[in-house]
Formats: sequence, C-alpha cells, structure tokens
Amino acid sequence: MSHLIFNRALKIVGFLALLTALAVPVADAATAKHQVVKKQHITRTASTKTAAKKSVSTRKSARFVAANKRKPVIRAAAPARPSYGQIAGLHGAQDPLDLKSSVALVIDQDTQEVLFSKNDHAVLPIASLTKLMTGVIVSSAKLPMDEMITVTQDDVDTEKGSRSRLKVGTTLTRGELLHLALMSSENRAAHALGRTYPGGMPVFVDLMNAKAKTLGMTGTRYVEPTGLSSLNQSSAQDLATLVNAAYADPVLRELSTSAGHEVAVGNRTLQYNNTNRLVKNPEWDIGLQKTGYISEAGQCLVMQAKIAGRKLIMVFLDSAGKLSRLGDAERVRRWVESNPVIDPKVKISASVKLVNG
Repeated sequence: MSHLIFNRALKIVGFLALLTALAVPVADAATAKHQVVKKQHITRTASTKTAAKKSVSTRKSARFVAANKRKPVIRAAAPARPSYGQIAGLHGAQDPLDLKSSVALVIDQDTQEVLFSKNDHAVLPIASLTKLMTGVIVSSAKLPMDEMITVTQDDVDTEKGSRSRLKVGTTLTRGELLHLALMSSENRAAHALGRTYPGGMPVFVDLMNAKAKTLGMTGTRYVEPTGLSSLNQSSAQDLATLVNAAYADPVLRELSTSAGHEVAVGNRTLQYNNTNRLVKNPEWDIGLQKTGYISEAGQCLVMQAKIAGRKLIMVFLDSAGKLSRLGDAERVRRWVESNPVIDPKVKISASVKLVNG
C-alpha cells in the first residue's frame, strides 16, 4: 500500500515538473516578445527623432539659403573707360611740374606769352567746357533773361543717361538756366537754352561753330550745347582763345564764378554749388572758369585767374583724377608765384607724338 502511494506521489511530482518545464519557455518567449516590441518602439522613436532633427536641419538650411538669396549681390566694378588722351598715349608726356593732365596750357592774357604748354595742339573731347560757348551765344544774343523757359522731355540726357535735379516741367528764367549751366554744369539747363533759342537747336549749334570759326578756333567742333557728346572737341590753344573772349563778357564772369545759387522749384528751394571749389579759396582770384567731365574727355578745367599780379589763362584737359585738375592748377599757381617774372629760357613745353590720330 505504501508502495502505491509513493508511486502516485512520484507521478504527481513528475507531472508538476513537466508543467513547470513547459511553462518556463512560454514565459521566456513572452518576455522576449515584450522586449522585442519595446526595442522596436525605442528604435522607431529614435528614428523619428533623427528624422525630425533632419527635417529641422533642412528647414534651417532652407531659411539660410533663402536669407542668402535676399542679400545683395556684390559685383566687381567695371574698369573705367579710357579717355581719348589715354588711348592716344598723351599721358606719356613728362613735364617738370608733374601735372596729371595730359594736356595743359598757361598763357599771359595781356601779352599772349605762352608760359607753359603740354600737348596743347591735341584735339580732344571737351565735355562741359562746351557750356562756355553756350553761354557766349546766349549772352551775346541779348535775349530777355527774365523769359520763362520750361524743361521738357527733349532736355533729358539720352547720350550718357546723366541725372538732373531739374525735373521735366520745371520752369525757370533764362537767366537762372544760364547761371546753373555755367556754375553747376546743369545739362538740362544748357540743353533748354539751345532748344528755346530763336530757330531752335540746329540754329544754335550752327552759331556755336560759326563763333568758333570767327575766333580762329580751327580745331574746334560742336554738335550740341551740353558737352555730353564726345563729338564736341577742341584743343587747349582754341580753348584759351575762347576763355579770353568769354572773359570780356561781365555776365559770364559773374555767373561762372558764383559760389552758389538757390532756385525756387514749385514748393521747393534747390541749392546749387559751383563745380570748381577753387572759387571759394581765398588764395585764388578767379575771373572766369568752367569745369567738365565725361569718360572720353577725362577731368577738364579752364580758368582766367590773377596770379602774382599777372592775368593768366589756364587750360587743363584729360586729367587723371577727380581732384587732379585742381591739383594741377595749384601746381601752376605755386610755380608762377615762385617765378613772378618767368624767363623765356625756363618756359616749359612738353608733348608726345600722337599714337592714334
């Protein structure tokens, strides 16, 4: 009997052991499944975060690129166009005063004695020095200076595209337009003066050329009254002749040497200043002057001035820099002041053979 009980107990223990053995793998499998699911969840979460980071990074990059696109593009400045004097090789001429102008001429106005010359027969574009002849024609015609003239679209510069403070529709007197043309080199003012001349622009330009011929300016040609065209050309010799003739007109002397002038335009008052700062310099006694610039002509300047008790006419063409024409005038002034009575033996003359034309 005890033997039977022992066998049954053994079977029960064996059955329980079997159940336990079978239960453990199932539990391990369930645990493993839970761990895999959790790991996959973690992996997906990490992937999602990485993708989110990439998305944010992409958006930031897009914003950075967009921001860069909004920035202004910096382009290298185009090289300045060479002047006619540079093309012709005139800057190769050396002189003791080390002038930066490739063409220069200094003459005693009373005796017509040449004190300094440098390529003075070279014919070059003269830019706004043209306006001096424009002033000669307008002033000598004795037209009413209080006559009102309106700036029109015809006066807008289509040659160089230069700007003007005189808007289309602005109305000023002929005298004011002449003042601005000579003092501040106002292009629309000069063009309006020629356009409204009796007979119109063709007659005005013909008169400019006729006056040049009468004065003996054989190397001079005008095609319009502003100087914006490079076809307006002359030589230092001819321009000295023009300065001498223009100096005889008190109106041209006064307007060209005026330091500044205000004009009323509608409800506004415009302040204009002289393009030649030497007129404000107490060391200078200037009787008449005119400046000019276009790329083909370089920086230009003509003046009548009293230096060391002598009335001198000075012409500087095709100067290298914006201020160098004034610097050349200063060099000449110091030279004359240090040699008030210039011996003919020390007169300065320099020239080079033209390379082109």
